[in-house]
Amino acid sequence: MKKRRLLFTVSLLLWYLAGSCKSAATHTSQRAAPSLETPSEAEDFRELGALTGHTGAVYSVAYNPDGRRIVSGSYDQTIKIWDARSGRELETLTGHTGGVTAVAYSPDGRRIVSGSDDETIKIWDARSGRELETLTGHRRTIYSVAYSPDGRRIVSGSDDETIKIWDARSGRELHSLSGYHSEVYSVAYSPDGRRIVSGMVNGDIKVWDADSGRELGSLPGHTDYVNVVVYSPDGTRIVSGAHNGVIKIWDPDQAREPASLTGHRDAVFSLAYSPDGKRIISGAFDKTIKIWDAATGQELKTLSGHKDGITSVAYSPDGRRIISGSFDGTIKIWSPD
Repeated sequence: MKKRRLLFTVSLLLWYLAGSCKSAATHTSQRAAPSLETPSEAEDFRELGALTGHTGAVYSVAYNPDGRRIVSGSYDQTIKIWDARSGRELETLTGHTGGVTAVAYSPDGRRIVSGSDDETIKIWDARSGRELETLTGHRRTIYSVAYSPDGRRIVSGSDDETIKIWDARSGRELHSLSGYHSEVYSVAYSPDGRRIVSGMVNGDIKVWDADSGRELGSLPGHTDYVNVVVYSPDGTRIVSGAHNGVIKIWDPDQAREPASLTGHRDAVFSLAYSPDGKRIISGAFDKTIKIWDAATGQELKTLSGHKDGITSVAYSPDGRRIISGSFDGTIKIWSPD
């Protein structure tokens, strides 16, 4: 059994045995929504509120482009849309028959794309919650999905050892990248849309031409599964997180040794740059979120509060909030400095 699946399975088992399922199943409308109206005035980061309503681990979270909505995907096979200011649950999207492992908004905020254990990708209308399209072609779990910056393409990475590029409007498969004999845990577009980066189970990171699907290069250096890869906002750096807790910052145009950030005690599952590119946040199985100086690699802050491993982190578009999803079934909102 793969390490990632084993961690997921063990964590979910412990979560259910602890009885967290019952408390997480309480709908947010049945209790007062957390107050998220005002950013923290304190210098330290603090938790502003927790969004509850999923009845399984939260695998993926994201803000919409204007920062007014949050989307989450869960092991409970649902996608939820939340009001980012009040914390109120707005919609629950159903249709997947397996856990929802990845969610993302389109650049214009009108669509949501999701990937699932059911081997499908779905496209949703973000306003109405209506399912618009189902993309089929992968043969195993889809771990990562992303829109191109212009919204015309979707890229997906899967346990079936392929990366697929899709036409976001028609749902047609344009390219299938394979031949590297490794499961793909993470994919991301460069900010200019010309490149795709992928993180592999074999520890490799590959960079691809987004139009042709041609492999452009490889970034060797990790000694364990690469769970997540992300481009910096200016496209000059790639940050990656591995199963052994090591984070690396790469200059994809230089052959020099990447900077390594160490501090997490367990697998790093998620990374994000702040909108200005000055900070990196990381979420790990050690139940912590860390904030790093992107230029120096210095660890600036550790956020604790989740009761289980962190699966997903994201900055709000204005950089004033951080959200995190966890195996504990909750989404937390934090106030950065």
